[in-house]
Order: sequence, then structure tokens, then C-alpha cells
Amino acid sequence: MSERKKLSIVIPVFNERETIVELLRRVKAVEIEGVDMEIIMVDDGSTDGSRDILKTEIESQIDHLIFHETNKGKGAALKTGFQACTGDFVIVQDADLEYDPAEFPKVIAPLLDGRADVVYGSRFKGEGAHRVLYFWHYIGNVLLTLISNMFTNLNLTDMETCYKAFRIEIIRKIEIEQNRFGFEPEITAKVARMKARVFEVGISYAGRTYEEGKKIGLKDGFSALWCIIKYGLGF
Repeated sequence: MSERKKLSIVIPVFNERETIVELLRRVKAVEIEGVDMEIIMVDDGSTDGSRDILKTEIESQIDHLIFHETNKGKGAALKTGFQACTGDFVIVQDADLEYDPAEFPKVIAPLLDGRADVVYGSRFKGEGAHRVLYFWHYIGNVLLTLISNMFTNLNLTDMETCYKAFRIEIIRKIEIEQNRFGFEPEITAKVARMKARVFEVGISYAGRTYEEGKKIGLKDGFSALWCIIKYGLGF
């Protein structure tokens, strides 16, 4: 009988009171043969009532609940979450409902069979349903991925995706410096420099509007560009 593996799911939370209960239900509904799951939520200084929901409705259902007293950013929340992981693999899951946890098995399959060290779930590889939203967001993602690829010599289609899964040994070798959305280009550049085996699989995507709570904006795009250059050049 093969040894069971453990997947750590790190969920950064910031002002997601409308979605976190349903998100947790979807995560807990996932079953992967031969894999146990560990759920880690990091509240990054929420001010909309999310913290109360986490304490009263969610804490008893998950393995680790960690609070940042002030908002530090997604990268900082992920760094905290990664430090708490005890699994063989780790995947990032946003607290909104843009990404479907039912696709965990597809994303981590190349890790489980030993082919990959890192797997990205691409919103642009044509698999699954996609909500049609902002044209310029799409162009921005494509351009940032293209420029990132020029520095890393990878051929990713979606560098900015939430769904990134790692062998735990890989993530523990990386010192995360960026506290906000600069995490995405930073981690990509550092994974590439490690010569890690990177795979990409197509996923579905149900993006939100700004009225529905989408947070990333133009300022974050410029920050990501700076991080691509900074970490691409090895600074």
C-alpha cells in the first residue's frame, strides 16, 4: 500500500465575509485519493466582520487559523501560512469564489506522480468555464506573463494565477520578500532560478467585478512589473 500524502491548503483572507463560509464548504468537499488535507486560513487584518465569522463558524472546522492584527498584504499572509504547513505539498487558495477547489486534484496531479516540483493553474489554457469580464485586465495579465517569461525563460501562460502548488521542500527554500501581489512574480522568478520542474494545467475561472469585491488594481500591475524586473535580474 502506497504511503498517504498530505496537501496543505493556505487561504489568505481579507474582507471576504460574503464568501468564506461557502469557500470552506467547497474546500472540505474535495476528496483526493491517497491524500489527506490540512486547511490553514490567515486573516490579514479584516475589518468587515470576517474575523467574527472565522472565530465563530470556521475555526472549529479547520486545522490552523492565524490572525494578522493589521493588513500586511497577500504575500505576507501566504508567508505566515506556509510557515504553518505540515503537508508534503501546498496549494494557494484565495478566499473568494473565483477559483474552484474541485480542481485541486487536477492541479496537484503532476506533483503526486513525481513529474513536477511546482504546478501553476492557468486561466488561459482553454479548459473549463470562464466568466467574461475586463479586457484590459486580460491584456495586463498576458503582458506581465510575457515579460516575466522573458526574464525567467519559462513559457507560462498565466504567471499571475492564484493556483500555485509546490512540493513543500521547494517553498521552504524560498525567502518571500514581497508582502502584496508582488508575491506572484517574485515566486515565479525564484522558482525558475532554482531550476524547479514547473508544470501548468488549465483551470476554470469565475472572476469578480470590483463591485463584487475584486481588489487588485492598476497600482498592483505596476508593482508586479517592478518585481518582475527586480527578481528577474536577481536583485
